[in-house]
This record gives sequence, C-alpha cells and structure tokens, in this order.
Amino acid sequence: MSEALPALHASVGRLRRVVGGLEPGQVRQSAYPSEWTIADVLSHLGSGAVILQRRFEDTVGGRQSDDQFDQSVWDEWNAKQPEDQAAEALVADAALLVSLESSTDEQRRDFSFAMGPMQFDFDGFVGLRLSEHVLHTWDVEVEVDPAVGLAEEAVPVMIDRLGMVAGFAGKPIGLDAEVHVELHGPERRFTVVLAPDSVRLDVGGPGADPDLVLSAEAFIRLVYGRLDPGHTPPDGTGAELDRLRQVFPGL
Repeated sequence: MSEALPALHASVGRLRRVVGGLEPGQVRQSAYPSEWTIADVLSHLGSGAVILQRRFEDTVGGRQSDDQFDQSVWDEWNAKQPEDQAAEALVADAALLVSLESSTDEQRRDFSFAMGPMQFDFDGFVGLRLSEHVLHTWDVEVEVDPAVGLAEEAVPVMIDRLGMVAGFAGKPIGLDAEVHVELHGPERRFTVVLAPDSVRLDVGGPGADPDLVLSAEAFIRLVYGRLDPGHTPPDGTGAELDRLRQVFPGL
C-alpha cells in the first residue's frame, strides 16, 4: 500500500470534522492566506479533487485527458456560493479518495503520471494530493485553533518529499549561503543551499551546531510559507529563521 494513502485517508476525515464544526457563515471568513476565505480554500480543494480524479481515472484507463477540463471545473466551482463550495468540496474530496483506495495492486504498480517534466508513480501522485490537502486543511483549522499543527501522521511522508517543493517554493534573495537545519519528530538533517538565482534543499549536513533547530512539522510549514512568528512553536531556535522566511514566502 502507498505510504501516503493512509495519511491522505486520515486527512480527509480530519477536514470533514473541521468543516463540520464551523459555525454558520464561518466559511465566508478569512482563512490563513488572508486573500482567501475558508470557502475559497475548500473550493480549491474540491475543484482539485475533481481534476485529480479525472486525471487518475484517465491514466488508469489509458485515455488522453481533455486539455479544457481543468478550466471548466474551475469556472464551475468559482460560480458556486460559498456554502455550496464548502459542502461540495467534502463530497469531491471523498470521491477522489474512493477512486484511489479502490485501485488494484496492478493499477498502482503500472501507474505513471506526467506533470510537466516530472513523472509520478502511484505513491508520488497520492503524495501530491496529500501535501496540498494537509496544508489547506491547516489553513482552515488554524482559524479555529491557532495552536494547531499539521496532521501528525502526514509529517513523515511530507518531510521526505520536501526537496521537490523547496526547489520551486524558494525565492532567491541574492545570497550565496548554506543554512544547516536539524529537525525532530522525525529526526532529519537538511541543508538549504542559497545561490543568487536558485534555492535547493539537500539531505544531510553537519552533525553539530546547526543554524536552525525545528520540529519537522514546523519546517514543512516554513517551506510552504506558513511559519510566521505567531505560528512558530516555542522550541524553534536559530538566527536563520527570519532569513528563511524571506526565502520561502509562501505558496
């Protein structure tokens, strides 16, 4: 079984509980990204679920996907009322999960999905949805519970896929530098390599005197631009944190 699939299953359930606990009208209030309402976040997850389900089923069925499908889905979801966006996002979210979980071992083994120059197997495809789902669930949940972190069961999966994300999330700030990061929960070491025109995340680094010590959960949020001072755990230490906030302004 995909290591990402159980984590996605848990995140889908978590999102349903979070949305189910919202007060009437709360979906019209701001989510963590201040330019989005909670309904906007849920619409993004719902439309994304519809698109990914079609991509998944087309790939498994050996069919060519319609180039116009994505835009038609976005147009449809953008036209929905906020309350409908929230409710229907949960339906689409569950439908995608059913498609993924009901796939056969053979379909998973043979699965190959291209996104630009990148190629994903089944586990990688599920991982794409998992990362998006967990981060956007947090975008909603943190407005209800400001101390909440990312879903614990997803962190070990996401942390080992973070290099790909850091490459396009990072914004060069005109420096040549290395920032050595030590993580816990789970334990990892990374080096953020800064160049005038690129940002890279390498596995490993010096075993002593790291520049930054964080939980893995917090470091994931840092790379995704979700570790402002008000949402940084108290055990996060290191003089390089503010610099890395500039490098990773958010997705």
